[in-house]
Amino acid sequence: MATDLQDVKQVADEIGGRFEEFKKSNDARLLAVEGEKTKLSASVETLNAKLTDLDEYKSRLEKELAGLKRPGGMGGEYDPLKAEHKTAYSKFLRKGHEDGLRELEQKALSVGVDADGGFAVPEELDRTIIELARDESPMRQVCNQITISTSDYKRLVNIGGASSGWVGETAARPATGTPTLAQIVATMGEIYANPQATQQSLDDMFFDVEAWLMAEVVREFNEKESAAFLSGDGTNKPKGILANTLAATDDSTRAFGTIQKINSGTAGDFAADELVSLVYKLKRAYRANGTFMLGGTTLFKVRTMKDLEGNYIWQPGLQAGQPSSLLGHSVTENEDMPEVGADSNAIMFGDFRRAYTIVDRVGVRVLRDPYTSKPNVGFYTTKRVGGMLTDSNALKVLTLSA
Repeated sequence: MATDLQDVKQVADEIGGRFEEFKKSNDARLLAVEGEKTKLSASVETLNAKLTDLDEYKSRLEKELAGLKRPGGMGGEYDPLKAEHKTAYSKFLRKGHEDGLRELEQKALSVGVDADGGFAVPEELDRTIIELARDESPMRQVCNQITISTSDYKRLVNIGGASSGWVGETAARPATGTPTLAQIVATMGEIYANPQATQQSLDDMFFDVEAWLMAEVVREFNEKESAAFLSGDGTNKPKGILANTLAATDDSTRAFGTIQKINSGTAGDFAADELVSLVYKLKRAYRANGTFMLGGTTLFKVRTMKDLEGNYIWQPGLQAGQPSSLLGHSVTENEDMPEVGADSNAIMFGDFRRAYTIVDRVGVRVLRDPYTSKPNVGFYTTKRVGGMLTDSNALKVLTLSA
């Protein structure tokens, strides 16, 4: 454990040194005459890329350290029925044996199962898949997540309308306005993965087929999920944040479910001032937990920016557990975010946990297919997942438009 902490400190120290080197090179580039700028720009880009690599490496080390501290197992008392179901499930994965698995599945699981379509992943593996997905997906890291056991999810939200007033001790107290409630529904879709393994590898007793399957499924799910949570159109998939209506009107006049966009003033470009404006357009209650979300190339651009006092607006995290920050707020790099370009919605800022909810339907199902891709065995894996915008005032979008 001490070695892991020392590794994090060493990486943090290197980030600090590289950032100082980066600032000197970038400052020199800004002051250089035209003939020297090309050479210095290449140096700045190299250092910028190194900062990205070191930042990601530090985050990975901290995640590994947190994993080592996490207590083993999923908690709870030992359940022999669930243990029997897991053993039977392992035999199904390795050999395709289904003896008694259907009956065990119905007894061991807390929710009903379908009569056909494969077998449900054991409960603790189902939870582990969601936990692994949270570690890998930038959207799951910042958004609210819930797990449901029904086919859909509805939620009531207060969109305003309550009022109050001042009165004297004996003055009449007329009726005030009542809150207006709206029902929002998660847009659900079915996502699938179909990882392949050879039968020979499955026969190998040292091959951890469950761990392999979880890793493969999580990777393939994340590629599709993260993009859908951000920009999915809601057709057979979740409706993403950026698929909702965007408008320039402020919170007092904008309709519920419409997200405010702030135009940068320049098509395909922005300055540090626009990022400051983006932050302060958000109400203070949301700003306290505000996070920036942007793509990698946009982050490259942001690192070179300074405020009016000449300070860099991006600062590296130089302590263990301290993330890098932008204008004092955390930064989530999401490769699915639009890149810098004309009319691009390149940067978001807000309290994502209040703004968007990811809805997981409990019960990942696996159908074993040893026939389609011989000699490989396919594991057709499906799950239901959805998403919903829960508070359209909780985030803002910077649109690179005039």
